[in-house]
Amino acid sequence: MSKKNNECQAIEIARLTFDWINVYIPTLRTNSPHTVRGYRTSVNLYVNYLIDKGITDKTLNAECFSVSCLDGWLIWLKQERNCSNKTCNNRLAAIKCLLKYIGTRNAIYKVFYLEAAASVKRLREPKSKVHGMTKDAVRAILAIPDSSSKVGLRDIAIMSFEYGTATRIDEVLSLKINSLKLSTDQPYATILGKGSKIRTAYLMSGLVDTLQKYIKVFHGAKPDPNDYLFYSSWHGQKSKLSQEAIRKRLKIYASKAHETCCDVPIDLHSHQWRHAKACHWLEDGINIVEISKLLGHESIETTMVYQDITTEQQMRALATLEDEATSAIPKKWKLEKNRGLANLFGFTRP
Repeated sequence: MSKKNNECQAIEIARLTFDWINVYIPTLRTNSPHTVRGYRTSVNLYVNYLIDKGITDKTLNAECFSVSCLDGWLIWLKQERNCSNKTCNNRLAAIKCLLKYIGTRNAIYKVFYLEAAASVKRLREPKSKVHGMTKDAVRAILAIPDSSSKVGLRDIAIMSFEYGTATRIDEVLSLKINSLKLSTDQPYATILGKGSKIRTAYLMSGLVDTLQKYIKVFHGAKPDPNDYLFYSSWHGQKSKLSQEAIRKRLKIYASKAHETCCDVPIDLHSHQWRHAKACHWLEDGINIVEISKLLGHESIETTMVYQDITTEQQMRALATLEDEATSAIPKKWKLEKNRGLANLFGFTRP
């Protein structure tokens, strides 16, 4: 291929990629900023892989999306990034979606999508294990914060809401005052979930009491309905509380609670409240279909993992005379230079 034709292909591929990720995906495919960020990350990683292979803004062409390139990228993700098979599959799905878009805009590139769809297969994913908490662990953690202090009251309210409604942490931190209806016969919260899907979470009386006390202390007698329920004060503004701030508090409470209840996980994270509630609903006899709706899952297949954890907990209870330990291992990655191709796509090198 001539140098001029090569540069034309590079510019067209970059332009179509820009349109796909900045216009098509957020406008026609999803309303979720998390999903858009996932697509953007996948493309950024592919561009960085090409850079590592020596591809530049002058040499990029359609062949860079061949089956052999995509296979090489998956290997690169696993070896250089230590990505799990599940993560690799998510990244691959994003690139296939990009190739499909490019192929519909220019028939010359359609063959690369068809080849990728037919020949580049998803990696085998091990069945994921869900780690929840016992009811004793939940009680032990909630007993640690000092409810007479403002921070303690806030943390109790957040943890109680997470557990009581099985909501995701971002869903909780995104709540506004007007999301709550606490004075009705059946108090509830309106939750904005993944993909901007809305669901209703009904609130038990104990949680309602906690929230009313919290709102009185943090928002006063006449709260602004548009304020975040849980906020961080910055120069007089009530901004959205960060997940990192909550993560640090959970580590403190978990460490203290573990001293009195060995069921409390030392590495406690917010999503375990959701896992715990789902498991406890199962233990209390609630149907898996109903739990799926309560959790806001799009597919019941996602909810089925909680059936395993209940069995796992029962087995652990039967095996209390035997000592069992499990460990987890973290990972790291590195990348090198060359910025020409990254700049063509509007990305930066990590």
